[in-house]
Amino acid sequence: MNIPEAEVDITPGLVRRLLADQHPDLAGLPLTPVANGWDNTILRLGDALAVRLPRRERAAALARNEQRWLGAIAARLGTPVPAPVRVGAPGRDYPWHWSVVPWFEGRTAAEVPVAGRDVLAAPLADFVVRLHVPAPAEAPANPFRGVPLAARSAGFHRRLEAADPPRRELLAGLWDGLAAAPVWSGPPLWLHGDLHPANLLVSPDGNGPAAVLDFGDLTAGDPATDLAVAWMLFGPAGRAAFRARVDAAGTVDAHVWDRARAWALLFGVLLSAHSDDAPTLAAIGAHTLDQVVLEEDTAEVDHG
Repeated sequence: MNIPEAEVDITPGLVRRLLADQHPDLAGLPLTPVANGWDNTILRLGDALAVRLPRRERAAALARNEQRWLGAIAARLGTPVPAPVRVGAPGRDYPWHWSVVPWFEGRTAAEVPVAGRDVLAAPLADFVVRLHVPAPAEAPANPFRGVPLAARSAGFHRRLEAADPPRRELLAGLWDGLAAAPVWSGPPLWLHGDLHPANLLVSPDGNGPAAVLDFGDLTAGDPATDLAVAWMLFGPAGRAAFRARVDAAGTVDAHVWDRARAWALLFGVLLSAHSDDAPTLAAIGAHTLDQVVLEEDTAEVDHG
């Protein structure tokens, strides 16, 4: 499956007109297209800012969630995040709210060889521990993140059949076993919702994270959803360091890593099935499934 078509033609001219109407002090800055994702178009604005605009209606509510919540959450995270510094409203033939956010220098962790990602284990563990605190009742709802695994089981098997990856029967059996883990019994915690290597920016010197990006799936629920990043980002050594640091914080339950591995399996299959025109995401999916299976193979050897 390809990246969804944009429902609005977002051009530099359109964005400049929006800026001129609503933030005229920014309208004269250089404007450079950077990326078109599943949900948003991003243009760099001058040296220090970017403009982020939903490219389809489904993403419009996600942008509003970021605008409402991310600024307050950002204060405690210890890692930069793209909290909006200006908010834009519909206008000039553009139908949704949009944001001006900070621009961060660096490259995504997806562009870093797996062996070079271990340096991210400790700061990323600290980030999720700081993020994963009880959320208010009015936190954004998301039926696809932070929910009990049973709610995702039918979709997992459907996507597994569509992706038809190697060792499909093994993956199906792994899901059924992992998804049977006890559900999260604590309060709903704040979640990033889409924590994977393409949403983690590494500093130019490669020594740590420059920012965590794209909080469009911000929601509350089971922290295992975000902890799936242990398989999506790392190899065995980085994953062990990440898990140990999260465990040391004492904020997760005894079954969180089984649920997190199930979420990693789901995300790996989803990315493998829906990234025909996005090779970076397809590579993340393949790496994730390899790591999930590697851990199963290692367990079999340990118990053999």
